[in-house]
Amino acid sequence: MYSRKVAFLLKEKKISVGDTVKVESSGNFYEGVLMPRIETGDTNCIVLKLENGYNIGVKCTNAKITKTDSGGSQKKVPDSGALKFRSKKPSVSLITTGGTITSKIDYKTGGVTSLTSPEELLQKVPQLADFVNMRIESPFTTMSESLTHEHWQALAKVVAKELKHNEGVIVTQGTDTLHYTAAALSFMLRGLDKPVIVTGAQRSTDRGSSDGFMNLVCSARIAISDMAGVGVCMHGTMNDDYCMFTRGTKVRKMHTSRRDAFRPINDIPLAKIWPDGRIEKLQEVPKRGKLGAKADTLFEEKVAIIKSYPGCAPGIIDYYVGNGYRGLVLGATGIGQLPTYGKNSWLKSIKKATEKGVLVCGAAETLYGRMNPNVYTEGRLCREAGVFYLEDMPIETAYVKLGWVLGHTKSVEKAKKMMLTNYAGEISKRTLQGTFLY
Repeated sequence: MYSRKVAFLLKEKKISVGDTVKVESSGNFYEGVLMPRIETGDTNCIVLKLENGYNIGVKCTNAKITKTDSGGSQKKVPDSGALKFRSKKPSVSLITTGGTITSKIDYKTGGVTSLTSPEELLQKVPQLADFVNMRIESPFTTMSESLTHEHWQALAKVVAKELKHNEGVIVTQGTDTLHYTAAALSFMLRGLDKPVIVTGAQRSTDRGSSDGFMNLVCSARIAISDMAGVGVCMHGTMNDDYCMFTRGTKVRKMHTSRRDAFRPINDIPLAKIWPDGRIEKLQEVPKRGKLGAKADTLFEEKVAIIKSYPGCAPGIIDYYVGNGYRGLVLGATGIGQLPTYGKNSWLKSIKKATEKGVLVCGAAETLYGRMNPNVYTEGRLCREAGVFYLEDMPIETAYVKLGWVLGHTKSVEKAKKMMLTNYAGEISKRTLQGTFLY
């Protein structure tokens, strides 16, 4: 609730939440829709939603407030109904799982909350009906930081089913772990010859700067294109210029809040996509076919990522081994170094782990670049202790792949061969200069 003074002022002016008001404060004028006050906000500030979609708080101690229109955007309006698609358009399946792209601001708390239904998202993107016939599936609703391999398995099965009778599939989820999901689908969908696009939003749907709508439109353009494979489609710049479609095993969220946070790692994007349907391919992309993908969802949950840092004790390795973990991805510094000297040397713990049948892998903590443990003595010692290096595979992709590989075999030697088998473009044959900070 607003303070007693502000509440009295609003009542005196016969202003209610949802009315459009003009506010004069300190010589400045603001006009917008009066919003509910968030529970943690200043009780003497009113919240206005401006015409551009942004919200501002205005101190009301000495402000002049005038109602200019009753009702406003926050009043209940008749439901316009579900977006009407036409069966003659190419069929695309939209699988929603939660996250910011299916969220809006809760003005009671000031936090983000889920939309009433996935259909509410489509109502905000009516241009989709111009070129696709979209159907919605929602196997679960979970914020991305809480996803597990079981969610990936369920998702892969739903995607494989939907691919049988659709041109392509779009998966929406929260962006925080979106690149993990893209990697998981890349390995779990075998024989994939249609496009599977993973997308999301950095800004909720009721914000003026929301990127979700354009991401969704560009994803739909890819879904009916001649491309195949799993990729992430997100903004290519901070503006609404174009989206980038990036390989699902070579992409990472590189910023907490920028709309162009998703960048290729040790790769360039597969393509640029504009909302009007123009597609510029940036490298050779597999073509769609008619074979049909199958879900291969075996996964070993006893895998973990351990990042090395100055002073990191080797006991962390012993902990995972003692708890029955079958695979570890060690985040190595430089081109393959791990602590090798003094009381915090990891060498003994690595050797003990490998002797117990744990597959200990090394991936680049730097993100960009390729592993080469042969250059430095420290890298050679780590390799001799049993660390198995994974070329230029991103560390998150390495973690997902290790779980998928160990779900298929109990043989460490076979698992090593599978880890260096290029299933979904996760390993580049050579490192290209243009891939750094693309």
